[in-house]
Amino acid sequence: MAIAVGSVVEGVVTGITNFGAFIELPDKTTGLVHISEVADAYVKDVKDYLKEQDKVKVKVINIDDKGKIGLSIKQANPSFRSQTRERRAPSISFEDKMTKFLKDSEERQLEFKRATESKRGGRGSSRN
Repeated sequence: MAIAVGSVVEGVVTGITNFGAFIELPDKTTGLVHISEVADAYVKDVKDYLKEQDKVKVKVINIDDKGKIGLSIKQANPSFRSQTRERRAPSISFEDKMTKFLKDSEERQLEFKRATESKRGGRGSSRN
């Protein structure tokens, strides 16, 4: 089966890098899914979405003059985002994030205040 631009095929993840994942296609060629084509959401780490030996459906989006094959998971499978979200860590609610931020902020302010007061008290108290 010849791989053509626009075709949707199933492949196997053979390698993961910080910029994407390599997919072995049915005709034993290898293509690259760039990190921007893994999911609709922002992808910080490809390993959050894929692991080696995963079977994925990909769409061939380009083939350059040198024979390099560009692939896309998000264009081939719109529901992929919802499937992979289950693998990721549960998200923290906004209220929980805000509570943590306020606690950390108050602790930093208290430390700063203590350091400032100890400097003032040491110098000013000896003058009378």
